[in-house]
Amino acid sequence: MNVRRRHISAAALAAVTALGLGGLTACSSDSSAAGSTDKFDVVASFYPMAFLAEQIGGEHVNVTSLTQPGQEPHDLEISAKQTAQLQDSDAALYLKGLQPTVDEAIGQSEVKTKIDAATLTSLESHAAESGGHEDEHAHEDEHGHEDEGHGHDHEHEEGQDPHVWLDPVKYAEVAEGVGKAFEKADPDHAADYKKNTAALVGKLNALDEKFETGLADRRTGVFITTHAAFGHLAERYGLTEEAISGLDPESEPSGARVKELQQTAKADGVTTVFYETLVSDRTAKTLAADAGLRTDVLDPVEGITDDSRGDDYFQVMEANLAALQKALGAK
Repeated sequence: MNVRRRHISAAALAAVTALGLGGLTACSSDSSAAGSTDKFDVVASFYPMAFLAEQIGGEHVNVTSLTQPGQEPHDLEISAKQTAQLQDSDAALYLKGLQPTVDEAIGQSEVKTKIDAATLTSLESHAAESGGHEDEHAHEDEHGHEDEGHGHDHEHEEGQDPHVWLDPVKYAEVAEGVGKAFEKADPDHAADYKKNTAALVGKLNALDEKFETGLADRRTGVFITTHAAFGHLAERYGLTEEAISGLDPESEPSGARVKELQQTAKADGVTTVFYETLVSDRTAKTLAADAGLRTDVLDPVEGITDDSRGDDYFQVMEANLAALQKALGAK
């Protein structure tokens, strides 16, 4: 999704074997590399996809992630070894438009089952800098298929936001689609995949209810973040995200944008500037200091590290809810 990044060709991939990121990191208890086990081998692009695969696949899958814990997923460069392991896997689960090199590697691979999470729910367009509400949303179109067929790095038209996992409802829709894909690809274990999917969707629905209830009675609905990762979450719960850096987590804001955010904070009673654990907090802390605001973490759950406020998706999302409740003056 980041326009400053380049695609790398198959020839380039083959040339970087010695310089690659190394083997895939197993996310399941079975640490064998993809394609070398007697289980259903799934390569996932990054943590939110790996988490789905683990929860739905259970004991029947061996899940490996292309993105290392603590690595900013937007910056991932696929190694030749990872590309080779991808070829040996039974399925690839990814979110097209978030990681261009992953999109290219999976597109060029011969993996039989390719699951693009972006086609399993609807992607909305959020303003590149404000990240808030817009009158027109891409979710009016069917299943977000409008992201196909564009040659530039940011695959989604009009700033479409790929961070669907931060909306529990959309994440549940993705989970249902992944479950059906697993059932079709590995029919011997279809009953377990169906059961596990239903359990996961139930937990995501419960999380949605916690957010709905927890943010219903609040003093303000505006929050400031490092980059526009929380547009889907904001849309779901009637909030307005004001992002310092737009959809690109590492772009620098203009002076005019910083001034605008200071004015917004004062007008809307914003108390907190949120930053994330995988991206530099320098700009967020400078803005907060200049405007007399607090800082806190709002985690886009792109990876779990020792700095995460929880051990898995659900724990970190509940920590996010608590942070939002404090910042927004929710009762």
